[in-house]
Amino acid sequence: MTSPPQGSSGPAPGPVGPTPEPTPEQFLAVQQSEEFAGLRRSFRGFAIPMTIAFLVWYLAYVLLSTYAEGFMSIQVIGNLNLGIILGLSQFVMTFLITWLYIRHANKNLDPVSSRIRDELEGTL
Repeated sequence: MTSPPQGSSGPAPGPVGPTPEPTPEQFLAVQQSEEFAGLRRSFRGFAIPMTIAFLVWYLAYVLLSTYAEGFMSIQVIGNLNLGIILGLSQFVMTFLITWLYIRHANKNLDPVSSRIRDELEGTL
């Protein structure tokens, strides 16, 4: 086995052995902490409005498809009518919400949840 080159410290040493399993009391303390409550608020503040927006958009599409056939059959470009374009927009909306969630999680949720996990597992 080779040693790291001169001037390189190599990988940082990690814990020597398994980390102790957190106790139920520690889990309860984390659950009741202000930091965890903020994490839940941040998640719900994103997830609930996005879920409602998507469901409203989807329900509007289904209702338009069912009750507004004339509107949905308006030709937009060639054989593409409004119904097909709005149907495809459901996929676009799904990808958009996914991208927004990933951005929100990376910026607001992951750093806090990692910090809470590290404190709970005692790896800090």
